[in-house]
Amino acid sequence: MSESSAAVFYGPGDVRIEARVVPEPREGEVLVRVAVCGVCGSDATEYARGPVLSRPPVVLGHEFAGTVERIGPGVVGLAVGARVVCGAGVACGTCRMCRRGRTNLCTSYETLGLHHDGGLAGYALAPVSTLYDATASGLSLDTLGLAQPMAVAVHTVRRSGLDADSDAVIVGVGGIGSFITVAAAATGARVLVVDRDPGRLDLARQLGAHETLLAGEATLSDRLSELGMSPDVLFEVSGSAPGLASVLDAARPGSVIVPVGIQKEALSVELAAWTLREYTIVGTVAHVLATDIPEAVRLLGTRADWSDVAAEVIPLDAVVSAGLDPLIAGDARQIKTLIDPWTDAPRTARHGRTP
Repeated sequence: MSESSAAVFYGPGDVRIEARVVPEPREGEVLVRVAVCGVCGSDATEYARGPVLSRPPVVLGHEFAGTVERIGPGVVGLAVGARVVCGAGVACGTCRMCRRGRTNLCTSYETLGLHHDGGLAGYALAPVSTLYDATASGLSLDTLGLAQPMAVAVHTVRRSGLDADSDAVIVGVGGIGSFITVAAAATGARVLVVDRDPGRLDLARQLGAHETLLAGEATLSDRLSELGMSPDVLFEVSGSAPGLASVLDAARPGSVIVPVGIQKEALSVELAAWTLREYTIVGTVAHVLATDIPEAVRLLGTRADWSDVAAEVIPLDAVVSAGLDPLIAGDARQIKTLIDPWTDAPRTARHGRTP
């Protein structure tokens, strides 16, 4: 049987590049030849101090795109050679939340790359229910490698109720924050982005932000007042206590507050103020493949080049040194790091549409 390389997580600081036998798809499964796989903050968390959510040993990677290599029994609607995006979330399809279309809240929800082998490998097995056929989009596989995190952003914005008559604030423009900027601006809302890095604020403008604030130059409340903005929705993406504090200080009566970033410490809050101001606090997690992935692919097609987000694709054997370690240290060179399991050296990302 043939083999391919895979990045296997065993425990804290222990990710090994190993040869794995290429598996045969079973009932309802598809074998995907992985073209690219993104490195996510949750991958870095598992590597740094896991297992947190994962069940090692497991092949990491839940943000991948590729082509259909083989199809298992019972699979319909996909053809060999199709370009697919993997949503990674495995839902039962029958529980109360699944029946309501909220598959991300399935009572038995699991994820490829955490609970089952994922896409940091030459080949990956995926239930057909986790795959979206993006062939018709014409987008390159490198660009489609951004679809899963974009879908998370689409879901976040959808949950918030943001629309064209709204003002929005986004605090933190890292990986997910960048994609939320795109999704929020696409609604027609006026978007203000806050970050500590001037370069990321420049990127935010390229991604659709109308206004920016360099953290520390002024308070968020003062900047909003200066711009004449009244925030309907505030997305706190940094996961920092100061970021959340600035959002709560700037929120107006009736605001929707979306704490996207996971707060690391317990919080002391004045619930009376939340009640009297009628804040709506909206949780958000993962995405719903049926609704969020198609919109994510559409949004990716609205820009000809995503090199400002992911310019270089690196080989699998550099996943730790050029992917996980920089994320942990907070000095990643790119907004999104993509891994090509078939290359031996870094290469320029190929974005846009292809024949």
